Amino acid sequence: MQLETPLPDAAPSNSTSSPTSVHALQIDEDTQTEKCPEGTLYGWLSVVGGFCFSVATLGFIVSWGTFQAYYEEFVLTDSTSSEIAWIGSLQYSLVFLPGIISGRLFDAGHFRLCLVTSSALYVTANFLIAQCTKYWHFILCQGVALGIACGIIYVPCVGIVSQWFKTKRPLAISIVSLGISIGGIIYPIIFRSLINKVGFAWTIRTTAFINVCLFAVGNMTMFPRLPPSGTMGKKWINLNIIMSLPFITYVLCTLVAFLGLYTVLTFVSLRAVSIGFSQDLAFDLVAISNALSALGRLSGGIYALKYGAINAMIIFTSVAAVVTYIWPFVTGHAGYVVVICLYGLSSGAFVGLFPVPVAALGDLSDFGSRAGLQMTLMALGALAGPPISGAILHQHNDFGPVGIYAGSTIILSVLLMVLTRYFVLKRFYGGKI
Repeated sequence: MQLETPLPDAAPSNSTSSPTSVHALQIDEDTQTEKCPEGTLYGWLSVVGGFCFSVATLGFIVSWGTFQAYYEEFVLTDSTSSEIAWIGSLQYSLVFLPGIISGRLFDAGHFRLCLVTSSALYVTANFLIAQCTKYWHFILCQGVALGIACGIIYVPCVGIVSQWFKTKRPLAISIVSLGISIGGIIYPIIFRSLINKVGFAWTIRTTAFINVCLFAVGNMTMFPRLPPSGTMGKKWINLNIIMSLPFITYVLCTLVAFLGLYTVLTFVSLRAVSIGFSQDLAFDLVAISNALSALGRLSGGIYALKYGAINAMIIFTSVAAVVTYIWPFVTGHAGYVVVICLYGLSSGAFVGLFPVPVAALGDLSDFGSRAGLQMTLMALGALAGPPISGAILHQHNDFGPVGIYAGSTIILSVLLMVLTRYFVLKRFYGGKI
């Protein structure tokens, strides 16, 4: 049965039409979500927009290691490492925590509402960080407001890109997530270059102006392909999703992974200073890690095209676990840089690919609900992980136990990935997933 559905906010499948006017799109009720065009002009424009949002949002957030070290030494000297880590932890977790709400709004056709709300809140919070002087100021502006703004748009952005691709989806999402690494490269460099010249306030304002431009590009280039699924009249939690053993196991895997995955990135600069690195070079290590993370995202996406996203994640994340174990015990400067490079390369693949299996383990019509549920639960790991690591560091005054804790959580997440793979394929070896 063919339905003609007006889509005032969706881009057409015909690349010769204008995305800014009202369109009619021919949709087959049974197969509309399976007919992915594998790109088109609007699909690749959405990838560009998602890339810009990734740079401005998560790219800024993964630069937290630079802020952690600077705040400990100059701004929040009366606070412990664990207390300061809560700022970064709130950012990480709130990127994912609103997912169950933003995902449902996305499925119901409110992508543009999420976009505008996120843009206004993020830009405001970004500029307000420049005025912060006390711990609670940073908690509210850099932790809560910035994190929520990112969380409002993250699931919808991944959802839009997923609508335009199926076979090439791992590569498309990896390109979008590449923006996270690019942001993680440029913001620490900007911070280090400007902080001693113009001071903290104008350094932050400079990054805020850059983010305004990136948000503007993102707002102009992202277009939905599918009509609203009408989920707002349904229950918030779909029991069929919860009863899917492969999906729930995979969600648990990502939750556990984020308990330890960002530990190295959070304390990379602080650990570097403790073994004799200069402050400037210690800040640069965050950028170096994120540069290698970019390579990991791309290589992971290319590998996933041939072998499957979960298969790629199992390999790369296993390497990340090993590197996390040995990170605290490397004291030579050259060896430490090599370890940080390997960490960036291996962790980048996980961060770039983790949304892909969610799209594959169900239909695109309720992708937002599934991705939102995953990211809301995953937020618990992102929220608790860095403070737990900070508390371990504070108690033992040694990075060794921190690395053992974080590496163990990552290993556990790999085992859960293997289990997810088994539930889908009914075997441990062979098969693409």
